[in-house]
Formats: sequence, structure tokens, C-alpha cells
Amino acid sequence: MEMVPSEENQLVPKEGMFWSCRQSIFNEMKKRFSQIENASEEPRVLCIVQDTTNAKTVNERLTLNLPASTTLSKLFEDVAHKASYVNGTFDLAWGKTGDMGSLDPSSEMSLTESGFEPGKRNFLQLTDKDGEQPQIASDESGTAGSSGLDDSSQERFIGPLPRDGTVGCSSDYSSPSYSYSSILNKSDTGYVGLVNQAMTCYLNSLLQTLFMTPEFRNALYNWEFEESEEDPVTSIPYQLQRLFLLLQTSKKRAIETTDVTRSFGWDSSEAWQQHDVQELCRVMFDALEQKWKQTEQADLINQLYQGKLKDYVRCLECGYESWRIDTYLDIPLVIRPFAASQAYGSVEEALQAFVQPETLDGANQYFCERCKKKCDARKGLRFLHFPYLLTLQLKRFDFDYTTMHRIKLNDRMSFPEELDMGPFIDVEDEKSPQTESCTDSGAENEGSCHSDQMSNDFSADDGVDEGICLDSASSTERVLKPKSSLTFELFSVMVHSGSAAGGHYYACIKSFSDGQWYSFNDQHVSKITQEDIRKTYGGSSGSRGYYSSAFASSTNAYMLIYRLKDPSRNAKYLDCDDFPEHIKHLVQREKESEEQEKRQREIERNTCKIKLFCMHPVKMMAMMENKLEVHKDKTLREATEMAYKLMELDGVVPLDCCRLVKYDEFHEYLERSYEGEDDTPMGLLLGGVKSSYMFDLLLETRRAEQVFQPYKPGEVMVKVHVVDLKTDTIAPPVSIRAYLNQSITEFKQLIAQATELSAETMRVVLERCYNDLRLLYVPNKTLKAEGFFRSNKVFVESSESPDHQVTFTDSLLWKLLDRHGNTIRLFVSLPVQSPGTNRTICQKVGGDTEECSEGSKDNRNSVEAILEESTEKLKNLSLQQQQGSSTSDSQKSSDTSDFEHIESPSPSQEPDSSSVSAVVAVDNRELENRIRAASGGAYSDPETQFPGEERSDSEVNNDRSTSSVDSDILSSSHSSDTLCNADSGPIQLANGLDSHSITSSRRSKANEGKKETWDTAEEDSGTDSEYDENGKSKAESYYLYFRAEPYAQEDGSGEGGQKCVLVHVDKRITLSAFKQNLEPFVGVTSTQFKVFRVYANNQEFESVRLNETLSSFSDDNKITIRLGRALKKGEYRVKVYQLLVNDTEPCKFLVDTVFAKGMTVKQSKEELMPQLKDQCKLDLNIDKFRLRKKTWKNPGTVFLDYHVYEEDINISSNWEVFLEVLDGPEKMKSMSQLAVLTRRWTPAQMKLEPFQEVVLESSSVEELKEKLSEISGIPLENLEFAKGRGTFPCDISVLEIHQDLDWNPKVSTLNVWPLYICDDGAVVFYRDSTEEPMEQSEDERNELMKKESSRLLKTGHRVSYSPRKEKALKIYLDGGPVKDPGQD
Repeated sequence: MEMVPSEENQLVPKEGMFWSCRQSIFNEMKKRFSQIENASEEPRVLCIVQDTTNAKTVNERLTLNLPASTTLSKLFEDVAHKASYVNGTFDLAWGKTGDMGSLDPSSEMSLTESGFEPGKRNFLQLTDKDGEQPQIASDESGTAGSSGLDDSSQERFIGPLPRDGTVGCSSDYSSPSYSYSSILNKSDTGYVGLVNQAMTCYLNSLLQTLFMTPEFRNALYNWEFEESEEDPVTSIPYQLQRLFLLLQTSKKRAIETTDVTRSFGWDSSEAWQQHDVQELCRVMFDALEQKWKQTEQADLINQLYQGKLKDYVRCLECGYESWRIDTYLDIPLVIRPFAASQAYGSVEEALQAFVQPETLDGANQYFCERCKKKCDARKGLRFLHFPYLLTLQLKRFDFDYTTMHRIKLNDRMSFPEELDMGPFIDVEDEKSPQTESCTDSGAENEGSCHSDQMSNDFSADDGVDEGICLDSASSTERVLKPKSSLTFELFSVMVHSGSAAGGHYYACIKSFSDGQWYSFNDQHVSKITQEDIRKTYGGSSGSRGYYSSAFASSTNAYMLIYRLKDPSRNAKYLDCDDFPEHIKHLVQREKESEEQEKRQREIERNTCKIKLFCMHPVKMMAMMENKLEVHKDKTLREATEMAYKLMELDGVVPLDCCRLVKYDEFHEYLERSYEGEDDTPMGLLLGGVKSSYMFDLLLETRRAEQVFQPYKPGEVMVKVHVVDLKTDTIAPPVSIRAYLNQSITEFKQLIAQATELSAETMRVVLERCYNDLRLLYVPNKTLKAEGFFRSNKVFVESSESPDHQVTFTDSLLWKLLDRHGNTIRLFVSLPVQSPGTNRTICQKVGGDTEECSEGSKDNRNSVEAILEESTEKLKNLSLQQQQGSSTSDSQKSSDTSDFEHIESPSPSQEPDSSSVSAVVAVDNRELENRIRAASGGAYSDPETQFPGEERSDSEVNNDRSTSSVDSDILSSSHSSDTLCNADSGPIQLANGLDSHSITSSRRSKANEGKKETWDTAEEDSGTDSEYDENGKSKAESYYLYFRAEPYAQEDGSGEGGQKCVLVHVDKRITLSAFKQNLEPFVGVTSTQFKVFRVYANNQEFESVRLNETLSSFSDDNKITIRLGRALKKGEYRVKVYQLLVNDTEPCKFLVDTVFAKGMTVKQSKEELMPQLKDQCKLDLNIDKFRLRKKTWKNPGTVFLDYHVYEEDINISSNWEVFLEVLDGPEKMKSMSQLAVLTRRWTPAQMKLEPFQEVVLESSSVEELKEKLSEISGIPLENLEFAKGRGTFPCDISVLEIHQDLDWNPKVSTLNVWPLYICDDGAVVFYRDSTEEPMEQSEDERNELMKKESSRLLKTGHRVSYSPRKEKALKIYLDGGPVKDPGQD
């Protein structure tokens, strides 16, 4: 056997060595698996951290998967290690909530206790601490941000920073190969950024440039604000002064600009408007000049930024020159000349082109005053004076006449760091004998250079009012300086990244203190190099062709600002020690304000905000809700005092009778109380400061003689309702607490102690999920096994009644609870008894109207007397019921939506039909017979009293002219197994539960608030149920609970003496039975009134399905009763509108009527004629009007007299039809014909003729043209037509009709594309192709445009020929814009 040395240098068999190694490896693996298994038993928390302090890392995420027991302090250590930051120099806040609650870095609470959810992603944000960026941890291997990338990937570029959620600053504009050379902390750069409000990057760039201009900043500091003369909020110079001070002295990384924009008169919407930075510069300078009038800074803008140039024309024959002097604030330089394929390569080249004169010859010759004739001339510009701060605008935005869109020119244009403007100054004698001076335009053209190159930018013909809302004032011309050194030094480059449609601005600025270039990109400030500046030239590698711009980088320089190199004038930034006194005071105030803001932020960061509830003992015993904000270091005792004051309990309940407990609002569950923890900090009790909590607090109160019950974690709360079978009452709840592991026997003992009932005879019924009643009869079964949860509701009954011996589902207790759970409370508004009521009562059920006899009018008083007698009798019955009840009928308790107190007949008497409810029902029938007798027998026959099906429109707010909703409310039909028949045996259960567990018909509480579905069925789905066609139960003995009593509306909404009743009714009752029970209160039979359900927005919808139950209704629903004949089976309520094709409003409501299934159109017209004559004063001959389909506002198919509803014409509920009065006899005789509405367009008169109907025998285009030629006299070969667009009457502007419609389509039939004329009612326009349009002047066209606009707006059609103007940039000197009353 081969031997090998072992670890102990002993010789062992080779095979034994193998098994030894294998065993050791196995043991090691087992050990590791055991560790992993133990670790896996503990849940883990996934933390995703976004670093928002650094632009380079803002799109990156740090992921940590930590055990749930990890403390918050350990979390901060792990994040610091992973992010390479010094622990304690940053904050962590919740990242997916609106309330940025910070975490406590010193807390020893676990992650789960702090609100982290195991198994889910927990988003955090790493933020600045006290406005300062986190410190980067030192690393021996190099800097924290170093990487091993090669040099090519480290190419530096100053471009837009990608930022999440910043609108208008998309990272799409930056090249993926570009990166910053370095992103340094604020402490390294020494500069503060500006927060982008939304799209204010253009403003930030200009403000940073002005701040970095020493002469402008120092002059602004020297200006002193007089608060007595102006409001500081609207003072633009003062707000700029404050902003500059904060930029110079603040310790924050970035500050807001909202105070500055507020001084501009802007609201929050302006932050979402993109503007041009050059436009803002010009408008802001104008505003500052207006604000600085009569101050030392009155001429500051002109002294720093204004130059002068000469606009001249020189005759080439005699040398005569005409000229004028203009001022400018910036020089616009063309990137690419018009129609040229080559762009200028540099700023010097563009400047040379700017002053290059053009020759006026040929048709453009100049009329010379000296030669007295047109001569060739030379026209151009010469610079006379350059400003101290020279601003160059590179005109990168142009208009492409090929595509008719705005474009951005991304061509390369280089610019020097030092620019010599000497070659561009005018060296000629300005007042030579051969020249003649024109008037100096001065400030009239300030800020614009009058050359052809600049007309696009400064033309006043664009109709957009830009600038401040104030007339510009003249300024005196300054004396021109003699020529001196004209070398300018570049110090600001404002860069635009994006396209002509939008993009992002940022500024590259050189500090005059150290000569270092910095990138000011909103809140991010970083150092850059000259190489970064050169990359803003734009363009791409290769030749500069016409299309090179499309493939070039979209990030390039847009505005350049140079400063004249003049040591005598070049200023330095003022140090804090050199500030004027008023600035020092302002600095002190800002520091105090910043410290106060810091303290407030610290307080907010350590403030617990949690929902607070309290059952107020005085204010209607309602659950009040508020928000408790308490510092985490405040004790429970101090928090209780704060809650006591917040809930306004002072003087109502003593403070020592109040305490805070942990509460679950959703389950109405008291989780625990805090005994002995009065001195414990709230931060510890609540689990730290969080943006939201999974629980709430309840301020619990007690009476002085009571003692607070301790609530321990793990307990469940049970609301116990005591049931009294003798009085048929259910008492308000008594709350007790129990444990889930308690048995039913122990639970009964607990209830007995709280209610003083006998546990021996006690029956306990648990209501589960609001629709399940379960008798708890197994003594040793635990509450958990019976289905108890956090919050529960039980009913208890304890008596010696023989009802104990009856099966639960047959017992009186079951019946009472079943009725209790299904009874709802409804507020019913009754109709006012008016003289017009009898007409409705006297209508036959078939729809015919007969004259009421005089006797019936005389008997109305007797009907009212019977009604009064009935009401009084009901009151007496109600009082009889209350005598046996110890508790008055009250509203429901706040903890449940069920009706707690229901007075009902004695259960023991129900089988004998001698209960009060049965008496009421009998009295109702007697009352009905008496009313019939008093009304002269005008009621309908009993067999037609309750139709099996109704159809009705839905009237909104009872406005009969309003278009109705297209369908009725669908209430789900009640299933037969949920009905409780007092005279029948036990109901067969569908769910297979035993006799001790039965599902009642109660709907879930959660479903009661859901929106009802819409009924689109034409036939009732309940005809095969236990109801007959009259809506009555087939078991005549079946009766459901109904009780009504007079009710006075508190809001006084019952106008005109309208009466209301409060109805308690079993919601399993059918609508038919419900209407029967309402008959005594309405005063007419159920066939003569309608039931409307009122919704939250006061919309009313008619309930029409008589054999459906009230299961869709819920407590406190409102019902309105309106007099009028109810529908019979097969009938549909119809709205009739008159079609007036040539009226401004072509759709006019006429009447509501009823059409029946099987009725012909002619019969319906006969039914309509008396109504039209009586209600609308329309006396029509049956052959002089037609009915036709109505779809929204469009007329459709013409109904012929022999058509039958439901057979030839589909009819539905909420149907609408058009009635059209004819000028002559009906031309439509068959369905093969086609009725088209035609309208002539006459270009010579610029008008549309009235509509004329044309009836075609076929769908032939030739027949249509022949008919049109016949009625218009237009020769067939000259006739052109087009189909109208949109809804009837297809209105269109006469200025657009010739180009917007598809004239003379090349088709032979009308029923194909693009016409698709297949039904009656289509609109066709036609014209004479040889007719020339009317010639119009500009004024006539504008006048016609106004008329057309007014006409089309009245009909709801848009006018599209007026282009929408962009919103102009304005700065308002009076603090805000004045809204135009005529403006939308």
C-alpha cells in the first residue's frame, strides 16, 4: 500500500489521507452552512441609499442588505464606509415620502423598530448636514473618487449635470464621453450654488455672472435700501443685494432664488417657463434702471454695459453720408449667414462680418439728398464706443425655411480669452464736411443694433410685448471717449445645452481673485480648466458643411462677457471687512435668520408628527382628529398636556382624567396603554422620528370616579351589545378586552363582570366581517379559533326565555339581529300637494289623460284630512312602542354603521301577525282604500298597480331640459337564501354551514361606500325569482320591517312646505313594497309617483326596477318622491328635442313622454301631439313633423310612420329623439332613401347659405350632384362638394372652409372612404368651382376674422387660424401683473 506523509509528518495510507481530507472539508462546509442557516433565520432589511450631496453620484445608488437587528448608529457607520464619507458629516432621510423625516445617527434602536420593513426595499437619501457637504474620508490608496480608468475615459468637460427630477435640464444633452475634471466640495471652491426652482437655470446663470462681476456687485452693495419708501418684498435691488450677500457669506451649498423672482412679480407658474438668458438680461437691466432712478446707481447699467455705434449710408457718387448714432447693451453675432452653407469660425470673423458694409445697387439704390437721385451707396455699421463690460450674443437660434421650424445652430465658433476690439472702432472723422448728422436715436433703440442682421431679434413687429411694464425713459447721451487700449478679457461664458425647443443653461465664470475658472451649474459649483472652456465652442470634428450643425454637440457657448483690461478701472471684490455699514447690518440680520432657520430645521428634524384622535365628551360625542407635533425629547406627560390643549378639553375634563394610548384607527383598536411611563421621552415610545407611523394616538378620557383600564399588547378589543328580547332593543356597546387564547367560558365570565348578566344563561353571537353571525356555543374553544381579531363585535343575551331551546337560526334572537343588521335609515322628501297634483292622479295607467271631475277636486280636502289622521295614528303607534323600551330610539353609535336602536313588534307576536308593523301595514291598506273612495275611484286597477318593470330617464337636479344619463342605477338583486320568512321553517343555507353559523344579508361595510354600477340590461333579470310580475313576494305572508316618522330638515332645505319622513326599513324589501308602504305619506297610489335617489352632488336618479331590493342603499341616503305616472312593463321614458337646423342652437328640449314596446311611430306621434299643444304651444299636423334618431347633437335615421318600436327601432331607457317640423309633405317613404343636409358656400360673398335637405334614392355621388345642381343652379361640371366635420351643425370658419375640407373627393358612391355617408343626417357643403373669392383689404379681413371668431365661440367650436403666442418674459415693477378682464 502506498504511504504518504500526513499533517503530523506521520506516514498514513494514501486512501486514508483522501477520506481524512474529505471529512475535514465536509465538517467545514457543515459549520458554514450552520452559520448561514442561523443568519437566515433573522429577517434582513434592504436599504437603497441615494447620495444627493454630489452631482456625480446623484444617479447612483448604494445598496446595503443588513440584519433587521442592526442599530441605526451601525447603519450610519456602514453607509459612511460604503460612501467613503466621515461619519457624522451627513444625514440620512426617508426617500419615498413627502415628509423628509431624518434618522437619528446616535439611536441604538433596531432597523425594524425605526420603521424599516424587512423583505422590502427601504429608500433613503443621503443629504447635507446643516447645509454643508459631507467630508470625504481619507484613503491611503488614493482619493475617494479615484478609479483605475484610462486617460481616455477621464476626458474633462464642463457640461450639464444630470439631476433627477429637474425639469428642463435633461442629461440627454451631454455626451456620454464627457465628465467633469473634478467635482469639489463647497469648502474647496468657496462658492455657493443656486437652487433651480423648475426651469430657472437661465436666471441662475445670469445671477451668478452678475455676482462674479466686481463692479456690479460693489455698486449693488453701495446702494442703500430705504424701507420707508418701498416694500422690501417687491424691491428688486434689495432682493438682489440679499442674494449676493448670501452667495458671499452663506455656509450652505445652495440657496433659493424665490425671493428674487417674487420681487419680479412672478408667481410659481413662471418657474415653469423657459426663457432666453439674453432676453432676461435686457429686461432685468431695464427694470433696475427704473428702480434706480434718482439714485447714485441711476446710470450704472449704461456706464458698465452700454456702447455706441454709427448706422450710416454713404453715396458712392458724391461721397455724401447720412448717419445716426445708436446705443447697444450687447452685440448679436451671426453664426451662419442667411442661405450660406459655411458658418463663421470665430468671434473675430463674425465681428468683421458685423461691420462689413453692403452695397445698395440696382433696385435697392439709395436716394441721395445731395445728388437728388437714386445712386449706388454703401450701408453699414461702425463702432464708436465699446462698453466697459462687453456682451456678445452668439445667435445660435434661427428659423429653417425648409422645414418651417425653429432650429439651433451648433456650429463651432471659437472665442479668444483676450479680445482686441481696436480693429473694429470707427477711425474716420465723425463730422467731415461731406457728412450730415441725423438725429441721435439714444435710448429709443437702447439695447438693439439697427442692422439687417439684427432685425430678427429686435424687430417690434412680432407683436410680443417684452420688457418691463413701463414706458422707457430717455437718457442723456454721454460724451464719447477718445480711443484708448481696447483689449478685453473673457470672464463669463453662458452655455446652452439642448435644442431650439428647450434645454439647460449654466455658466462658466472666471474669478478675478485667483484667475480660476468655475462651473456654476445651478446648485453645483466646481473647478474647471481652459480645456473645458474650449469644449464650449460647439461643432464637431471634420469640415464645416451645411448639415454639420445637425451632428454637432448641442452644448455650446451662447453669451460671452468680456471686461476691459484697464488697471485704473478694474475693481476687486469687496471683503466683508470693507462692507458699508448698512451691508454689515444686513449681513448680521441674514446670519441671525439663517441660524434661526437652522434651529427650526433641527427642531423639525426631531419632531414626531402623528395622528391624534379623541372622543370629545361634549362635541356631539364625535371622534375628533388632529395632528400632534411633539419633540422627541418631550415626555409622555408633556405630550399629554399638548394633546389636552389641542383637543380643547380645558374646562371640560380635568387633565388628570386624560391619557394617551396607542390606537389603530382602521380597526378601531386600542393597542396598549403606557402605565408608569409618564417620564419616558416620546421618541422612545413612538420608535423614533418618522415621516409616518403605522399607528395613531388616542387621547382617552374618563369620569372622575372611574379608573383607567390598562391595555396590554396582545389583547383584543370587543364591543359588547346587550340584547333585550322583551323590549326588542339592542344597547350601545360596552368595550372589554380579552386575550385570544381565552376560552368561550372565560370570555362569558368577562362579559358577565362588565354587564352584570348571568353567564349561565348567556348566549354570545359574534359578528364577523359585518355579514356573518356566529353563535359561540363550544365552551372550551378559544377566541382565536372562533375568528376573533384586533377589534370585534358581539351581541349577548341572557334570560330564562324558552328561546334558548330553539335552533339559533329559528330563534327570536336571530330574527332581531338579522333585522338589526339589515335595517337602514332613509330620509324621504315628499312632494308638495299642489293644485296640479290631481291631474297626475287622474291619469290612466295606459297613459291616456282624462279630465278630473269637479267632485274629485272637492274631495281633495278629505284626502288631506285622511293623511293627517294617518300621520297622527303613526305617531301614537310609535309612542306605544316606546313605552316598553328602557332606552329611547337614538342615532347609531359612532363605532359602527349599523342601526343600534330599532323599535319593532314583539317577536313572540310576529307569527300571529299582530305586531305593530303588521298593524301599520294593515292600516296602510285601509288608508289606501279610504283615499280611493275620497278621490272618486280615480286610481288604477289593482292588477296594474305594481308593474313588474319600469324604464325611466335620470333627471339631474330635476332640470328637465338637461340631457339625461344613459342608464339607470343597477342594484344587485337579492338572493333568495338571504330572506327571512317569519312563517316558514329554517332557510336552506347555500354555504353549507351548520345551524349555529349563518351568513346574514348584511353588506360589507367596505362595500357600502362604493360607486354603483350602471344598468345596461333591457330586460329585468329578476323575473324568475320569488317575486311575481307585480313585484310582490310569491309568499303573500312575507313582510319586512318598515317604520316611518315625520322629520324636520335641520338645514332648512325643504322649501315651499315640503315634508320629509325618516324611514327605518329592511333593505331586503323590494322597491314595489317600499312604494306601497309610502302610499299613505304621499297621498297617491304607488303607480302615481316616482322614487328618485339623491347622491352626494345632489344629482337625482330614478329607481325603476320594482322587483329589486334596496340592498344598494345605505344609511342616511336621501330619497325624493315626485308625482307622476310610473312606467309599466315594456314602457320607456323618452326625452323629445326639437331639431332646428338653421338656428344658432339647433337642439331644443320639448317634453318628456312615454313610448311603449310594440307601438308604431305614428301612434307615438299621436300621443305626442296633445302634449306638444298643451306644454309647448305647438299645434302640429301629424303629417307635418317627423321623429328621427338623436345621437348627442347629431340628427340620425328618420323614423317612418309604420316603424314599430323594438322591432324596427331599438329603444332603451333614457332614450332621446329629435322632432323635426317639415316645410312640406314627408319625402322619406322607405328605408332605402337617404336624407342629407346640404349647405352652400359662396366665396364671392364669404358666407354660408342655410341648410337644405336633399333626399336621395341611392348612395350615388352623381345623384347627389344632380340634386345639388337642381336646387342651386350651379352647372354640374362646376359643382364641388365636401363632407362636414365634427358634430352637427359642423360649423367651420368661412376663412378656412376652402382649405380645411376635402373638396370634390374622387369617389362614385357616398358610403366609401373618405365620405362614409351611410345614414340620414350627414352634412354636405358645396360650391361653384368657378366662383372667385371676395377680395378683401387687411382691415376687412380682420373684421371678418373677429366676426367668425365670435360666431364659432358661441357654438363651442375652436378658431384655429389665430396662432398662439409664446408667453413673453416680463418683470413687473409694481409687484405683479394686472390681469386683463377679457383674458381667459
